[in-house]
Amino acid sequence: MQNLHKKYITETYDENGRLAHVEWHIPDSYNFAFDIVDEMARLDPDKIALLWTSDKGEERRFSFAELKRLSDKTANMFRAHGIGKGDMVMLVLKRHYQFWLCMLALNKLGAVAVPGTNLLTKKDFVYRFNAADIKAIVCTTDGETADHVDDAVPESPTLKMRFSVHGDRPGWMNFDREMEAASEDFPRPTGADATVKTDPMLMYFTSGTTGMPKMVIHNQCYSMAHLMTAKHWQNVSPEGLHLTLSDTGWGKAVWGKLYGQWIMETCVFVYDFDKFTPSDLLAIMEKYRITTFCAPPTMFRFFIKEGMEGYDLSSLQYTAIAGEALNPEVYNRFLEYTGIKLAEGFGQTETTCIIFNQKGDLIKPGSMGRPSPAYRVAVVREDGTEADVGEVGEICVRTDEAGGGVPIGLFMGYYRDEERTRQVWHDGLYHTGDTAWRDEDGYFWYVGRVDDVIKSSGYRIGPFEIESVLMEHPAVLECAITGAPDPVRGQVVKATIVLTRDYQPSEELKKELQNYVKKQTAPYKYPRVVEFVAELPKTISGKIRRAQIREESK
Repeated sequence: MQNLHKKYITETYDENGRLAHVEWHIPDSYNFAFDIVDEMARLDPDKIALLWTSDKGEERRFSFAELKRLSDKTANMFRAHGIGKGDMVMLVLKRHYQFWLCMLALNKLGAVAVPGTNLLTKKDFVYRFNAADIKAIVCTTDGETADHVDDAVPESPTLKMRFSVHGDRPGWMNFDREMEAASEDFPRPTGADATVKTDPMLMYFTSGTTGMPKMVIHNQCYSMAHLMTAKHWQNVSPEGLHLTLSDTGWGKAVWGKLYGQWIMETCVFVYDFDKFTPSDLLAIMEKYRITTFCAPPTMFRFFIKEGMEGYDLSSLQYTAIAGEALNPEVYNRFLEYTGIKLAEGFGQTETTCIIFNQKGDLIKPGSMGRPSPAYRVAVVREDGTEADVGEVGEICVRTDEAGGGVPIGLFMGYYRDEERTRQVWHDGLYHTGDTAWRDEDGYFWYVGRVDDVIKSSGYRIGPFEIESVLMEHPAVLECAITGAPDPVRGQVVKATIVLTRDYQPSEELKKELQNYVKKQTAPYKYPRVVEFVAELPKTISGKIRRAQIREESK
């Protein structure tokens, strides 16, 4: 192990061996592609950095030296077409390995990478191209995504070029041919073309649960902040093989498939697939001997329903979970199958992992863990004061100068939207919009989004607790808890439920589910309104649109 990361951080541990404090040493010239990947190519050129496979049986292994060579060629190709520092380039590449070449090349150029999902349609592309002045797009030709890009072109004046991956298209440049023809000599830029650590590097459009997507922009230091994500939450190893399931269009991809993993010299495993099939993924994990794994709770529910008894997952050493609140039932069942305790974490597109369970911690099923030593996280009341133990408040990150200022990894702001930025970031606090309570040991327990908390007859009721209870009932496949207007109580709890295939809607089942909640939690929390639906409304990223359910309940 080269211990490359140690030049950028000093870590202090407490008497129990738990990370307690971090101090960063990031030079002004820091650039992830040059200072981590290319440096690893110099120190350990043959070490495998990326192991890519597909559902068609394909496999490619990329060493750090190969990544340097191919990203240099990609950077030269982009530069030859006029892409330079500060330009916005959209990447819609599913889990194709070209994503990693583009990310590194754009980083070297000082351009801003804007990943997106292949689920976007014409309307989505038009909005994104114009909102961010996107100059170029690199897009998969698998499926209909590129058709939607073409449909958006007449309404997108800033889009100057399109690069296709996995096929030729009229009006598009073939990424692989263009890249292979480029020079593999790309010196580090100097002068005005060089990057500094405060330069923008990456931008994501949020999923937009309550309006048009916001543009979350991060600087160069964001990549280094994910050292905490990979080392102390996911517990990756330089000798290991790490799999994070996320598609490259979502922020979770760089949490688990790029930055922190390569800073820790870990091999990133990628399974490029279109349709998630639990049995296929379990077989892949068994075949390649995955050592660390990260996925949202929904995937573990699918694993458990599939039945895990026939798969050898003995190589698995550590498993992290995020993206939605963890149901204790999922935790317990996975522990029974594997002997591994799911380590929950919490963060947002605007942050890295700010709350998590460290290795060696006592894991409390259902708790997000404790704050990362890299952030000062607090549970805050509406008046800005800190909530007491057991009191529900908003999860906030302190950014005041007295406590050290803005921590690395926190976003620069919402691009071109100062007003929205001020709404969530003021008075020395970044407001996440998520609520939780803190127990006497400092563990955080998720309650819900600020807008999702239900106020009924003087009680504040968080949706997650009730959803967790309902998810344990065999009739419930998915559910969403929201508040519905009530003339007496102000609001009542409403459960919108998708049933498993063995159950049919009925008044008897409704009463059974209501009584089930009454027995499992405080009776006042039971859903007085129950609606059975075929599916829940969701955002393009799969998040439940509770705002839409609330609106339809009026």
